[in-house]
Amino acid sequence: MTVVRGLREALLLLVIAVAVVTSAAGVWVWVAGGEYTVRLGMGLMVVGALLGVTGDLTLSRIGMMGARATFGSAPEREAASGGRVLTGVGIFLFVGLPLIVLGVLLIS
Repeated sequence: MTVVRGLREALLLLVIAVAVVTSAAGVWVWVAGGEYTVRLGMGLMVVGALLGVTGDLTLSRIGMMGARATFGSAPEREAASGGRVLTGVGIFLFVGLPLIVLGVLLIS
């Protein structure tokens, strides 16, 4: 059951990312001109890379480590994930990587 929830979460993230990138590429072509497929491919690669790198909360946790140490707070635990099933690796493999591959295929 957890696998199905994870795949549903990945599919939802993928659909949202593609919808945002397609609209952004449309605006980009409307404002600056150029080919839509090239702009769409570039956008998909950028969003895929960003999701692959920042897919989980690692970067925000690293940014808060100094403040938490200053105020004597305990380190954050990963147990409270807010209902998310996918980890950072899962987001990279099932969302970021397919977006990057699709972007490369559109450009070439």
